[in-house]
Amino acid sequence: MDGRRVLGRFWSGWRRGLGVRPVPEDAGFGTEARHQRQPRGSCQRSGPLGDQPFAGLLPKNLSREELVDALRAAVVDRKGPLVTLNKPQGLPVTGKPGELTLFSVLPELSQSLGLREQELQVVRASGKESSGLVLLSSCPQTASRLQKYFTHARRAQRPTATYCAVTDGIPAASEGKIQAALKLEHIDGVNLVIPVKAPSRKDILEGVKKTLSHFRVVATGSGCALVQLQPLTVFSSQLQVHMVLQLCPVLGDHMYSARVGTVLGQRFLLPAENNKPQRQVLDEALLRRLHLTPSQAAQLPLHLHLHRLLLPGTRARDTPVELLAPLPPYFSRTLQCLGLRLQ
Repeated sequence: MDGRRVLGRFWSGWRRGLGVRPVPEDAGFGTEARHQRQPRGSCQRSGPLGDQPFAGLLPKNLSREELVDALRAAVVDRKGPLVTLNKPQGLPVTGKPGELTLFSVLPELSQSLGLREQELQVVRASGKESSGLVLLSSCPQTASRLQKYFTHARRAQRPTATYCAVTDGIPAASEGKIQAALKLEHIDGVNLVIPVKAPSRKDILEGVKKTLSHFRVVATGSGCALVQLQPLTVFSSQLQVHMVLQLCPVLGDHMYSARVGTVLGQRFLLPAENNKPQRQVLDEALLRRLHLTPSQAAQLPLHLHLHRLLLPGTRARDTPVELLAPLPPYFSRTLQCLGLRLQ
């Protein structure tokens, strides 16, 4: 079958326009929720998944040419040297030599977008397992300016990125901060993020990092929550681990969700060092609500989407510019099934 036809099926519904507009400097956390299209209907109207993959995911075993075509189809905004993509879940930004990643096909993507000698570089991107905004620039000076802006915003604890997540479980507080010291350890051939209690100065020198995220519960239903997350630090898998520490793992988290145990309906944290990654296990009531079999749930993609980015205006006193990326089709379907809405 022609590769472009295959991609067309997976990318239908993905290329909705990206909202770009100035926002007030005092725009509060969650402002973008009012502008997101609301899911309508019910999960039953969408129908069971059957043997079909989750809509909005990249097909497996793509060629370089097919990946470039998919990324070109995912371009949702171009202004000056900036190119914005709505990245699908599962596509790594970087990787080992020879791996097919976003970074590895930037030369071909630049050519296909008519940039010729102006090769794109990554300014900001969601991680491999998350979906959402990727900001690219064909101008090194613009890229450097934006990276300095993001660094300065982090130091000032001013959030510039907002993620949407669906969690298995409802946080005890409706909003707040999550603070945790994290370290990266290589355990049984896998790089895992481990929380560290009361880190010493030596721990910090050896790579332990204090991390911080804001969270806000937008809606709840069927024992799940739609949560907006704003990281104020940068660390691998930070948002996934932070939600596990709230006893509410992100739906589709097959890496860290096993750290949350349940006895007689009460959740508790299991020792991170002793829990290997495994497929997330959902209770029968939630499976019925999502119209999934256990085997389908084992393939559920991570419901973590970089939905909003704030960029600086042209001049120092200009209001920030807001970029919005629509949710993936599988994410919207889950919201319908659970009766959750972005306001």
